[in-house]
Amino acid sequence: MVEVPKPPARPWHGPTELPVFPLPGVFLFPGCVMPLHVFEPRYRQMVSDLLDRHGRLVIGTIQDAEGESFDPPRIHAIAGLGEIGRHEELADGRFLIWLIGLGRVRIEEIPSDRLYRRVRIEPLEEWDVPAADEPGVRARVQTALLARCEEFLNLPTGVPLTHLVDLLLQRLQLPAHRMQELFSQTDLALRAECALAEHARRGLPPPAATG
Repeated sequence: MVEVPKPPARPWHGPTELPVFPLPGVFLFPGCVMPLHVFEPRYRQMVSDLLDRHGRLVIGTIQDAEGESFDPPRIHAIAGLGEIGRHEELADGRFLIWLIGLGRVRIEEIPSDRLYRRVRIEPLEEWDVPAADEPGVRARVQTALLARCEEFLNLPTGVPLTHLVDLLLQRLQLPAHRMQELFSQTDLALRAECALAEHARRGLPPPAATG
């Protein structure tokens, strides 16, 4: 088990009480784009409300408690903050939305007078990798990424190390409980080392079929 220290809060000037969209095994990483098909009435109401406002919501990962059932389902305390970057409303009232990941947040559920649930958020900072160690960690993470997917040959220079580590995590297909541990880890050096250890432990995926 990775020890997860309480991450420091960062200054925040946006809304602090937001809708939450709970999903099993789903993590919204900072800098990533997540497409979603919104069809349940409560979440259609949520999107309609957001399109009239700031467009921000939280993707909360449902806790996977074996043998236990909770109504409503419990959500992990560290979640992903997102903003609707694009949307399409279908003729029957469903929505297709594209969320842009903005950051990690600590959440606390609050009462809601809407069909959907709401949370109070505390945006979180990361502890950076020490400057002297950053080039070595970056090189190792880039090597692991390239080994798992050749498309990373075309990554632009200057991509923040935190995004590279998160890209590696997303390529590893970890069990939800392990992904939650590492998603919640705001010590970037430790998250990078854990991601590299999981990369080494799991071996490489089979090569793509050709012809």
